[in-house]
Amino acid sequence: MSTTKTSPGKTQNAVTAALSTLLADSYSLMAETHLAHWNVEGPAFFELHGAFQKQYEELFEAVDEVAERIRALGDYSPGGLAVFAKASSIPGAPVGAAPAKDFVAAIIEGNETANESAKKLRDTAEQAHDLETQDLAIKRIQYHDKTLWMLKSYLKNL
Repeated sequence: MSTTKTSPGKTQNAVTAALSTLLADSYSLMAETHLAHWNVEGPAFFELHGAFQKQYEELFEAVDEVAERIRALGDYSPGGLAVFAKASSIPGAPVGAAPAKDFVAAIIEGNETANESAKKLRDTAEQAHDLETQDLAIKRIQYHDKTLWMLKSYLKNL
């Protein structure tokens, strides 16, 4: 028996809309993190290359979970690069040569944006009494909080 109280209509539409925003932001952040993984250079290359890979792989799994939650709620998941680019407010990472700290700063900004989307989703799901979606949002917030702590710690004293 499900504890979700969401019924079709405006409440569910608000939840799936917030899920769709988180999906677009997460997908965009995944792509930007992958870009940083490819292009980061310098003395911290191995450390950052590995950290970015771990992050984009985790985001890939999260994207799937978010999209499948939209489907579980009876809506269709948005997709495609053009759709996600239009729907996301994730800033772009540097393209080409850039100091490693610039890549880290861009990924911090992207995680902050995705974290805000997850918090809006959490609050929307709470209002809809959709505990399963709220749980998903809380997991995303925990992930972004930890990632932000780690990335910001890297930038200290640089």
